[in-house]
Amino acid sequence: MIDESAIRQRFETLRPVLDERGRRRFAAAEALSAGRGGVTAVARATGIARSTIGRALDEVRSGETLEEGRVRRPGAGGKPRSEMDASLIDDLCSLVEPETRGDPQSPLLWTNKSVRKLASALRDMGHQVGRTLVNELLHKLGYGLQGNRKTREGSHHPDRDAQFHYINDHVKAALAAGEPAISVDTKKKELVGDFRNAGREWHPQGSPPEVRVHDFVIPELGRAVPYGIYDIADNAGWVSVGIDHDTAAFATNAIRSWWTQMGRKRYPAARSLLITADGGGSNGSRIRLWKIELQRLADQLDLPITVCHLPPGTSKWNRIEHRLFSFITGNWRGKPLVSHAVIVQLIAATTTKAGLKVRSELDPNTYPAGIKISDEELAAVNIVRHDFHGEWNYTINPNPKNA
Repeated sequence: MIDESAIRQRFETLRPVLDERGRRRFAAAEALSAGRGGVTAVARATGIARSTIGRALDEVRSGETLEEGRVRRPGAGGKPRSEMDASLIDDLCSLVEPETRGDPQSPLLWTNKSVRKLASALRDMGHQVGRTLVNELLHKLGYGLQGNRKTREGSHHPDRDAQFHYINDHVKAALAAGEPAISVDTKKKELVGDFRNAGREWHPQGSPPEVRVHDFVIPELGRAVPYGIYDIADNAGWVSVGIDHDTAAFATNAIRSWWTQMGRKRYPAARSLLITADGGGSNGSRIRLWKIELQRLADQLDLPITVCHLPPGTSKWNRIEHRLFSFITGNWRGKPLVSHAVIVQLIAATTTKAGLKVRSELDPNTYPAGIKISDEELAAVNIVRHDFHGEWNYTINPNPKNA
């Protein structure tokens, strides 16, 4: 008795690596091995037509060979469906092209419609196709399914590139003069507690850390607000971890802490401080409190502070994002941020092969939100706006000591 289940199992195991010719030869070999009734048994087990198995047996017995790369004899087999159905390709393209994205000059196109939905739509149009054929046609046409990628930054200001050059020129001048140049920003706020943190790390098999199912803030723990300062010349970072609102007062206090703990020692003869920052957030170019707090900082440090803001919609180009924050995120991947102390320790433990050094401290102060700055207070800021986009580029000078 022929064991059809064994034939089926062998066929399913090999099917993924067999082309049409390989499937025929497999069926012929199994039929010869089975003997009488083998063709019928193999046909039932594999779904290959008896006539196909019969032709394969003739090939095997005659010793017929095919040219390299061919799976059929010249002229054998039916014509491709795309040749028999003249409008198939055009109709498929008409379904795909309205959903196509990307550069029309690119050799790679992609569609967000599944082959199953495309096959169904083509059948509704009168074509006899299945999803396998649609998949093959899409690949021949140069399509492939792809995921989303974050690349679009938003509005494109006409002076975007010019502002980047302006920032770069100021940073290079500061570095050449040995003056401090820093990049600042607020990292993503984090829930504190036993919450899931993206990423994986090694644990005993079957013993992953247990975390909460829902990400609801724990009132007694709250959130962590990491504000970072990246020293461009020194490849060193400082992160103040706040427990309250992300305000301009919190941001400038983080810069003050960096100067006290790291900057002053690194730049004992500093005559100015250059800050590159995003255009929004607590250190935004339109935030009045930011300028008030910078005036207080300039007076305290007795240094003129120059600020160059990145143009709108370009926050991901801020150096601190890819020089500091990305490494912090990688260092604490898969680790629940169960307390503020753990967050500070994980940040401070961040290093890179390029020699990045990071220090971090908890800022336990409270920073009330919604503080209003009057026109009179703003007018008292000793600010000099640059000729090129003074709303983005300005210097706040310390007030005279006897003022």
